[in-house]
Amino acid sequence: MGKAAKIFMMFAIIATIVFGAWSTVRIVKYVQFDMNCTQYIKRAADANTVETAKEELSKAISYAEENNLTEGVVSIFLNQPSNDIGYWYKNMTESYSELENLSEDATSLEKTNVLMKLRETLTDEKKSGVSVTIPDGISIYPSNVLYFWWGLLSSIFCFGLWIMVLVAWLKDWD
Repeated sequence: MGKAAKIFMMFAIIATIVFGAWSTVRIVKYVQFDMNCTQYIKRAADANTVETAKEELSKAISYAEENNLTEGVVSIFLNQPSNDIGYWYKNMTESYSELENLSEDATSLEKTNVLMKLRETLTDEKKSGVSVTIPDGISIYPSNVLYFWWGLLSSIFCFGLWIMVLVAWLKDWD
């Protein structure tokens, strides 16, 4: 292997490590958000009693507040309404308020209606089943721009440098 191929390979390995670190961090952040927020929202939506729904939803709201997920937009280029964190947070807190303000002597039908409304507010029906309504990319908020550039540049350098290694290796092989 020639000197150019070795130099390209060294940089390609570094770029691959940086890209792997980006992938790992994104996965870890997603799993942490899923375990500490999304799963509680899903449990609140699936709850059979108002008390259980309040308990589970309060955990998700606490996580959102502790991690400053109460306002902002996760979009990088287009501020789409579906990526509005403030709207998402407001929906959760208002849903919790409805559960909290439900009178203790409410009828079973009233409780069921509130729980059904909660489920409709917190989840979406899709072909693959029910999914929790959350803005895409919220798990890395407020660093979305940093993660975008980290992922884009590291992937370009990673794949570009490996192509250069291959080209240099093929030239040496001739």
